[in-house]
Amino acid sequence: MGSSGKIRLVRLIDFRGVDKREYASKLPRAEFDVTTAMASVAPICHGVRQRGQDALREFSQQFDHVVPLSFRVDPQIIADCAANLDPQLKAAFVTSIERRRAVARAEADVPDRAVDLGPGARVDIRYVPVRRVGLYVPGGLAPLASSVIMNVVPAQVAGVSSLALASPPGPNGLPNASILALCHMLGVDEVYAVGGAQAIAMFAYGVDGLCEPVDMITGPGNIYVVAAKRLVKGVVGIDSEAGPTEIAIVADDQADPRFVAADLMSQAEHDPNAAAVLITDSRALIDQVSAELSKQVHSTAHADRVRQALNGPQSGAILVSDIDAAIDVANAYAAEHLEIQTASASEHARRIHNAGAVFVGAYAPVSLGDYSAGSTHVLPTCGTARHSSGLTVRSFMKTMHVIAYDALGLAEVADGVEIFAQAEKLPAHANAIAQRQSSRAQSGSDAASGSR
Repeated sequence: MGSSGKIRLVRLIDFRGVDKREYASKLPRAEFDVTTAMASVAPICHGVRQRGQDALREFSQQFDHVVPLSFRVDPQIIADCAANLDPQLKAAFVTSIERRRAVARAEADVPDRAVDLGPGARVDIRYVPVRRVGLYVPGGLAPLASSVIMNVVPAQVAGVSSLALASPPGPNGLPNASILALCHMLGVDEVYAVGGAQAIAMFAYGVDGLCEPVDMITGPGNIYVVAAKRLVKGVVGIDSEAGPTEIAIVADDQADPRFVAADLMSQAEHDPNAAAVLITDSRALIDQVSAELSKQVHSTAHADRVRQALNGPQSGAILVSDIDAAIDVANAYAAEHLEIQTASASEHARRIHNAGAVFVGAYAPVSLGDYSAGSTHVLPTCGTARHSSGLTVRSFMKTMHVIAYDALGLAEVADGVEIFAQAEKLPAHANAIAQRQSSRAQSGSDAASGSR
């Protein structure tokens, strides 16, 4: 399609009359083959683990076409980037930080609790932050400075004591200046000019003389970053295996086609594989949105990328019989970002149980959530919102049970525990209880003898 060609959501998928049990299998999805990509990243991760900085230099030259003078960015350079930040951009950063921090504090407002189960029997529930986290911020088609906020703020509110951040070096050997400026504003001074799978390996295994291993890795990235995260999962924790970005919009004939078109484009500009899906019971709206796309695409800087995404197999307009069916389709799709642009948007939003984040009404576009809504923008993709959540304060915290039983508390359940253990053919488990019961009985006997 030429640059002046009409843009349509070329795959119109008619779900009218389709059994809802078939929705999931018929929905458009981006191809995202992490397993195949793992074959490419395994030698990179192995190289970093075995050869440290020598491997980082090799892979930086190979993939980033530059070898930084120092992989760890000088804190003074980070401070200079903040000092040279455009005042209006800095104000936008401050607003985003403040709103994300306010929501993060609410996410963290779950106090430790104690559950008393009887005399001498208590279980404390403690929420313990991960000690050290490595945060990855991609460069590539879009240097996502906003991801610094979305990763660092909840980690800090959770109480993570050690934060390191990696982002690919540009031609000057440094990560994007806005990314560095935000690091300074948030008090992160351990920053590495390392990108791709090699950054994930550096965090997971550590590099002598450069970077201490982390306990958890978070942050988005391309398929090779995701494959590297899968490879090191188990050595460290990871947030998710995030695929290409997605937007789904549930809309009726009351929706403004200009807004719907603009919002589909907003995610399509991320990546040619980005998914943009309209779910509606109005064929007229589909035609109106397609006409608006034809108008609006010419004013965007990434027109070719938007065209590729909108006309890819992962995007399309799904025509349903009514809005009830649209809600069912949306729940089957489980979008990373789901907008509800209907006459009863709040009511319909309450019926959504599968989505990374839900944007309600005409004036809550996904772009707001990407920057300054206060919500997270690190969200589950590829349908994983059926079982996973976005990155929040709780992502950086572990739940720890602290069991405090005394002799009386144990005695109350001891017989049952022994029976249970024997039923599982684990007699040593039962013996650990029996030894204590025997000791307690002996102590009681000795005490009785002494009293005579």
